[in-house]
Amino acid sequence: MNQPTAYHDGLGDFFAKHADTSPYNAYTDRPAMLRLAGNVSGAEILDVGCGAGHYAAELSARGARVVGIEGSATLLRHAQARVNGDAELLLHNLEEPLDFAADTSFDGVVCALVYEHIRNRMQLLGELRRVLRPGGWLLVSTTHPTADWRHFGGSYFSHDWRDLPLGDSKLSIHYQRMPLETFLGELLAAGFVLEQLIEPRPTDGLREIDEAAYDRLHRAPSFLAVKLRRP
Repeated sequence: MNQPTAYHDGLGDFFAKHADTSPYNAYTDRPAMLRLAGNVSGAEILDVGCGAGHYAAELSARGARVVGIEGSATLLRHAQARVNGDAELLLHNLEEPLDFAADTSFDGVVCALVYEHIRNRMQLLGELRRVLRPGGWLLVSTTHPTADWRHFGGSYFSHDWRDLPLGDSKLSIHYQRMPLETFLGELLAAGFVLEQLIEPRPTDGLREIDEAAYDRLHRAPSFLAVKLRRP
């Protein structure tokens, strides 16, 4: 039986709590993705796999009109509390077409640390291209292929599905390893044009509260983030 795409129940609660202050989420991926987004005032943005609403809240605060979709009812409850009505949030299975959205209805799409959990990725990318306006942007972040290689070992070119334990919580996240050529290759094959690629490092704020984590995340990459355009 396939593992669920979304973080349900206890895993959803765990993620929502730790995403607030985690060195990986709060100080590395989220700041990098928001920098890539740039000025979003007045933009209509789709937040794909909006999780506990951290990105939706930040983008809304910067003047964007945000629609967030999430497959986990647990995480959606956290997101609703966080955005406090400032974004439209929908329960939606990311393995299914985006039938709620019209063609060319968004200026930008954010897909933060979700891509590696999706099984039907080419369908999702096709739908994202459909709902983006010409010239619209797509931001995608994922686990860095070398981070998975360092952690799991084996072949760098592995496409295995793995379970990554979350500390002492007895919980784990299920996702697919993929080399850089697969990650970028799928995005380009879907018709997007690469504009920028970064390997996010933590912001200086992390050094003040966890210098060891700051140093560790500056020595070895954890994430990869890209900004693409729909021609």
